[in-house]
Amino acid sequence: MTSVEKKLSANDTGETGGHQAGLLIPREQKMLKFFPKLDPTLYNPRCVIDVMDDSDREWPFNYIYYNNFLHGRGTRNEYRLTGMTAFLRENLLKTGDSLIFEHSGGRKYRVRLRRKSAVEVTPDGRKVLRLSGNWMMIDTD
Repeated sequence: MTSVEKKLSANDTGETGGHQAGLLIPREQKMLKFFPKLDPTLYNPRCVIDVMDDSDREWPFNYIYYNNFLHGRGTRNEYRLTGMTAFLRENLLKTGDSLIFEHSGGRKYRVRLRRKSAVEVTPDGRKVLRLSGNWMMIDTD
């Protein structure tokens, strides 16, 4: 089974109010092989992938290749995973949380959540607890 992890940005979660929907998929061959093949001769080809979460709920996400530039209709040349707003909101996902996608074949995927830890460790081994309002508590022991 192959898996990929995406650490969510504020744009991914909608916290910026930006208009670009969905997760941007890097155009690297290893990443593109993880998702179903899309035909670039078609204008903005897409497919639905079935994503199962840890509670065995199925979410239909859209995998899209925005290839406007190939068809003389603009400059976009990007792959995106869209149709995720309800999933992100229902799971209260925020910047720094991660999605781990697993694929075992076909258009069936699993997604696991990894929450950003409030506790970080500095290079010298001290623990830092992030609090609200940009305050933090640093373990000095």
